Amino acid sequence: MIKIAGVSLPLTYDEDLLRTLCARRLGVEAGRIDRITIESRQVDISDRNDIHFKAALHVFITGDEGDENEIVWRIKDKKIAREIVTSYTFPGSAEAKKTLKLRPVVVGCGPAGMFAALVLAQAGTRPILLERGMDVDGRRKSVQAFWRTGVLDTSSNVQFGAGGAGTFSDGKLKIGKKDPRKRMILQELVDAGAPFEILYENKPHIGTDLLAGTVRGLIGKIISLGGEVHFGSTVTEIIRNDISGVKSDYKVTGVGYMQNESYSELSTDHVVLAIGHSARDTFSYLEKSGIHMEQKPFAVGVRIEHPQALINQIQYGRFAEDPRLGAADYRMVVHLPDGRGVYTFCMCPGGSVVAAASEERGLVTNGMSKWKRDNTNANTALLVTVGKKDLMSEHPLAGVELQRSIETAAFSAGGGGYKAPVQRLEDFLLHRNSRAFGEVLPSYMPGTEFAAVDSYLPKEITGSLRRGLAEMGKWMPGYSYPDALLTGAETRSTSPVRMIRGITLEAEGIKGLYPCGEGAGYAGGIISAAVDGVLCAEQILNG
Repeated sequence: MIKIAGVSLPLTYDEDLLRTLCARRLGVEAGRIDRITIESRQVDISDRNDIHFKAALHVFITGDEGDENEIVWRIKDKKIAREIVTSYTFPGSAEAKKTLKLRPVVVGCGPAGMFAALVLAQAGTRPILLERGMDVDGRRKSVQAFWRTGVLDTSSNVQFGAGGAGTFSDGKLKIGKKDPRKRMILQELVDAGAPFEILYENKPHIGTDLLAGTVRGLIGKIISLGGEVHFGSTVTEIIRNDISGVKSDYKVTGVGYMQNESYSELSTDHVVLAIGHSARDTFSYLEKSGIHMEQKPFAVGVRIEHPQALINQIQYGRFAEDPRLGAADYRMVVHLPDGRGVYTFCMCPGGSVVAAASEERGLVTNGMSKWKRDNTNANTALLVTVGKKDLMSEHPLAGVELQRSIETAAFSAGGGGYKAPVQRLEDFLLHRNSRAFGEVLPSYMPGTEFAAVDSYLPKEITGSLRRGLAEMGKWMPGYSYPDALLTGAETRSTSPVRMIRGITLEAEGIKGLYPCGEGAGYAGGIISAAVDGVLCAEQILNG
């Protein structure tokens, strides 16, 4: 296989044009090309007068390997090279069965937990997955009821349940550097029902409407391979034995969990702890029981909504209405002189701001969009970094308490009932209250109330937001749209806690316990969490 990088493609390209371009770049007849696949593709907006796709292509030439080597040697182009794609190999089942005497337990059914369980199931270990929330269908009912009525189910919501917090989001899949695990994860998602395009798009996404079915497919595969998945099962105890007479040297022997108000225990030597970033009661239990944790930097802020048509115009110019481009996105980062960062996160083109609370009287927002990204508004989290100087103590869970205090203040600012506080951007910048909406209407349900961002975010955060927005308005002319809406509070972009683990990925001082994914402080999105789950599973299987 020959890889051609940096290929410019017009928006109107088709398979015949691909074949012609590749034949020309390689100096061969088009008939010698067996097939062409797209490794990656992105929209190039560096010149607004010539927006096009930039792609990396895999070209398969008829003949033997020597033919491809000769072509690459003759061309002598740095963007053309022979490439061998390394496939992920699941650990062997026979060896795993000999190694593991007891079935491994995975706690949490988000990306980290699902892919840890999948790899363990593929190896024949018949893992048991425990999830405190509900299955896909039950979870969707409770979430939709919450958005409609403002009545929160604290055990089944946007944070808890099959698929984790990412199920009710845009389903963005940050790929990053090459890793056969990532390719495997994408292929498993496609096999489970995700769109084929995620295999090559530079900024792939699945969309909330397709994520639910994809999660259902992954869970079904785990079960078909001998695994078990138990919903409504909240782990309340990590059972361990002292293995050396030293109080800080333990080994996992089981887990205790509550299901239907009944306590049960499972014996196991291996626990993958993939609890997500919002399992605060579990954080508290783990900290009190001696699991070593530390504070981790995180961020807080608001959701900002613009008309999607405006973002399309800013990004695409005269190409703004071209359907082949889809809804435009953006990403910005501002580094302030005082060391804080202000940045956009989880941008949802053509999406909605959603209620994402998991605790009573605490208001949390998130962003969501469907596969087609065809809603009226665009939204993104607009966040300010938080560090130790913002916390009131050295306690490992001080960040959780700051999050909770902001969420409680936002709940009060919204007037209760999980109505969200909203403010026009112009009014926020001018330090005045909003009294009416302009061109942008809120997408948040179950409702909104006008309230100043300053009423629920600390002044250090709101000051940084104003300075950051001023810079962003310079980078994206038109971004400081007066009628854009700020909806709060956005507090759960990442975990404020990191559980300390060693080179074997086991918790410090506890053999057989594998803190994993977003909640443990080792991931920042669907793909990175899934990769961490795979890594933990590999450690278990490799003994």
